[in-house]
Amino acid sequence: MKPVPDLILYGTTACHLCEAATSELAPLQGNGLRPREQDITDSDVLMERYQLRIPVLRREDTGAELDWPFDLATAMLFLADVLGEEG
Repeated sequence: MKPVPDLILYGTTACHLCEAATSELAPLQGNGLRPREQDITDSDVLMERYQLRIPVLRREDTGAELDWPFDLATAMLFLADVLGEEG
């Protein structure tokens, strides 16, 4: 099994779409995939980069990003190499 990559979920505290993304990703926690939530309002750079795109799931190992809207199936494809799934 491949090492579990660090994942970041960019969003804000007052974002209902970010809450929906967290719910969609919850089943992946059983595979050790737990995104670290990053509030983009903590940084001007993050605000500039993500303010119109959140929520965004980012893989730190590859730098790949998955923009909303996504569901569990899409997230699993995004992480297929780690989950051992065939796409």
